[in-house]
Amino acid sequence: MFKSTALVAAMKVGLISLCALGMSNNSIAQTSGTQVKNIVLVHGAWADGSGWMGVYDILTRDGFKVSIVQEPETSFQEDVAATKHALALQDGPSILVAHSYGGAVITEAGTDPSVAGLVYVAAHMPDAGENEADDGKRFPSDLSKSTAIKKTADGFTYLDPAQFHDYFAADLSAEQAAFMARSQVLNKADNFKAVISTPAWRGKPSWMAVATKDRTINPDLERWYATRANSHKIEIEGASHAVYVSHAKEVADLIESAARAVSK
Repeated sequence: MFKSTALVAAMKVGLISLCALGMSNNSIAQTSGTQVKNIVLVHGAWADGSGWMGVYDILTRDGFKVSIVQEPETSFQEDVAATKHALALQDGPSILVAHSYGGAVITEAGTDPSVAGLVYVAAHMPDAGENEADDGKRFPSDLSKSTAIKKTADGFTYLDPAQFHDYFAADLSAEQAAFMARSQVLNKADNFKAVISTPAWRGKPSWMAVATKDRTINPDLERWYATRANSHKIEIEGASHAVYVSHAKEVADLIESAARAVSK
């Protein structure tokens, strides 16, 4: 009688364990099988979200739900908050994408549980305790050695409109570059020195698009970031810093490949 009772109890324990294991496996399967359809795009310094229009058009045509963050660029903390607000509006997991200075923003904001992967487009990718200004000194850019960066009396930076085309958007038409120069958003100088607390790329898969003719961020720094983070990397030949505008198709393809990878 005792053996029978013990056997029944053991069988019950085993059944409960198997059910729990099955539930766990199903949960994992459901999570890993979730189709990531939300894309959140973050612009960089001296720009706004309108530059993502070409990428947006391709992604929405291909069935993705795309949101574009308009960071105020008045402080790093406010830019991170704006990104988190956009993430909170999504109805499922997201791919978080950034250009330039926006890379530091998503590195900080991307620890949000809803973020399934990060895509850096000619972007900064600092580690914990780092800031992009210091990282930029590893591989100085043409812009950093120029006179193109200007500063207002109250501590905001902008690019000299006369030099914007050369340093930011050399592969765009003069007319398009002129419009971007005249519509640029001034960025608080302190934003470039904002220190990262917990870098999202340390715990999540990442992708990097290197713009090989980038004069704003040295392409070798972009490559160095990608190597350090073990990112999936592509190189877009001849692309300027405005690669997200000039090579929207290649950038959109990279974002879609990231979404497919985390959906498996």
